[in-house]
Amino acid sequence: MTKSFRFALAAPLALALAACGSGADDTASLEGDAIAAIPAPEGTQWIDKAVATPDGGTLVGNPDAPLKLIEYGSLTCPTCARFSIEGSDELLNDYVNSGRVSFELRQFAIHGPIDLLLGRLTNCGPVEAIVPLSDQVWKSHEAIMQPLTSNQAAFQAAMERPIEQRFVVAAQQMGYLDFFAQRGISEDQARQCLADVPAIEKAAADTQKYATEFKINGTPTFVLNGKTVEANTWAALEPILQRAGAR
Repeated sequence: MTKSFRFALAAPLALALAACGSGADDTASLEGDAIAAIPAPEGTQWIDKAVATPDGGTLVGNPDAPLKLIEYGSLTCPTCARFSIEGSDELLNDYVNSGRVSFELRQFAIHGPIDLLLGRLTNCGPVEAIVPLSDQVWKSHEAIMQPLTSNQAAFQAAMERPIEQRFVVAAQQMGYLDFFAQRGISEDQARQCLADVPAIEKAAADTQKYATEFKINGTPTFVLNGKTVEANTWAALEPILQRAGAR
């Protein structure tokens, strides 16, 4: 990862993924009394509610939930993919949907342009679709990464084009337009999103902010009620949520 805004837009693909895995500091345990479930407004579910947050994330669930969980996640990080596969459904259905916990995903472009490309595509539809689409990317991690590992030269060549073209060309060459078309983002819609330079620059700036201001240096990193927790798997995170009161 780099702290340079310029790198996030133009750096060559790094497939070593050395920055994956939480860099969380050890913190005091979060403990609290059991929290009663908080019903959603009549006729709705908390997991169907999503809003954009001021810090560039997507918050799902009860915005006033007493337990506020943030994930800084890279869409190409295998540890993030493992968390999604093992824990996303349970986190959303059992914890977020209870109203006790809100979940905010902040996409962290730790691997530069490929994360920015995938992030832009997951943000191409309605805000309610961002977290589900991100989970689809993670749950298809091998299929997403395969064209990159087999044809890095084509991706890097695409990144040398003018910025309004590079992500469109790369997505087409890597087969991502088809992947997202199968999940509700039309090819025309995807092309428009990938040519939206201000949106891509904002995503790069958000990553820089997370690294420099919020001191995030690995993915996934989880923050619960303002405290970074030592957990990067669902097996490690769930007991923390329960001790904090989600039980």
